[in-house]
Amino acid sequence: MKIFVYHTPELVPTEGIPDCAIAVDILRATTTIATALAAGAEGVQVFSDLDELLRVSEAHPPELRIRVGERGGKTVEGFDLGNSPFDFTPDVVKGKRIFMSTTNGTRSLQKVQNAKSVLACAMINLGSVLKYLRETKPETVWIVGSGWEGSYSLEDTTCAGAIAANLEDEADFGNDEAVAAATLYKTWKGEVEELFYQASHGKRLLNLNGAEDIAYCAKLDVVDVLPKQSSAGLLVAA
Repeated sequence: MKIFVYHTPELVPTEGIPDCAIAVDILRATTTIATALAAGAEGVQVFSDLDELLRVSEAHPPELRIRVGERGGKTVEGFDLGNSPFDFTPDVVKGKRIFMSTTNGTRSLQKVQNAKSVLACAMINLGSVLKYLRETKPETVWIVGSGWEGSYSLEDTTCAGAIAANLEDEADFGNDEAVAAATLYKTWKGEVEELFYQASHGKRLLNLNGAEDIAYCAKLDVVDVLPKQSSAGLLVAA
């Protein structure tokens, strides 16, 4: 197994397809996806474009769909929900398909949707992702952070590093980013929540009264769920 880390979707190679691609957007898309699927959502279909989301979701029965739109940390007007994982409770999402577009995370998922297998990882479901990788042993793994509007993201790199660090005795690191990510995680593994508060996006969420979201996103293995792509752009609990 060879692990590569790419900090943003823009840095993903244009050539080659990995055996497994893992999208990471800790604050908050992949955390919310894992939460929603653990709460019984039928699936989460991701879009980078809001208009495309509206067009595609129109064909789905209204009573079985939830439209999620987030830009700049805030809910997009006219959408059912924003991107706080606390909104995705079983009574809200069970049996429903979530059509989702966020500022950063859904772009990462769309960028790697042609990989042989595609997963969504957060700190809250790290164990499920590690278990899958150990069982399937993909030859190449790309971990793709979402960043913030094309720039580096501290919290995404921490999660990428958590994956890499836990597998360092079983895998090779394919680029310096993987080495750096693993080092970051090992340095801060006992203080992940504090690190997330220091991150630029953490500070944005604090300004939007998102302290509880940050604390939840920093928790380890809160849910036992593996969000895995079943068809292009559609994630289900595997």
